[in-house]
Amino acid sequence: MVWATAKTGRDSGQATVELALLLPFFALLLLAIIQVGLVVHARVMVTHAAREGARAAAVGATDAEIRRAVAVAGDLPVHRLRVEISQSNGAVVVSVFYVDPTSVPLVGAMLRDLELVGTASMRLE
Repeated sequence: MVWATAKTGRDSGQATVELALLLPFFALLLLAIIQVGLVVHARVMVTHAAREGARAAAVGATDAEIRRAVAVAGDLPVHRLRVEISQSNGAVVVSVFYVDPTSVPLVGAMLRDLELVGTASMRLE
């Protein structure tokens, strides 16, 4: 008894056609995952920059020094950053606004740039 099946001419190349049809969807999914990863990274950096700014403000730094601390800590393009500093009730609040470009091919073109916000507050020393 032989269990091997003979391939007919109609079945040859079927896997190649299926791969060719599904490959663009998998590529788009991979690019979307990469874009999400970049946005999450930028969000973490914005939060870190806000904390560093609040830390600098808590020890009595000037506004210019606070902005410089935010720019250095976040390692984000300065032209996309906006920093707001406020003091009340013995605490300082630093808010960092960053416009994150969605630049991954295909996926980035479907999305608009995102504004990420990080806020941190610390007691003045």
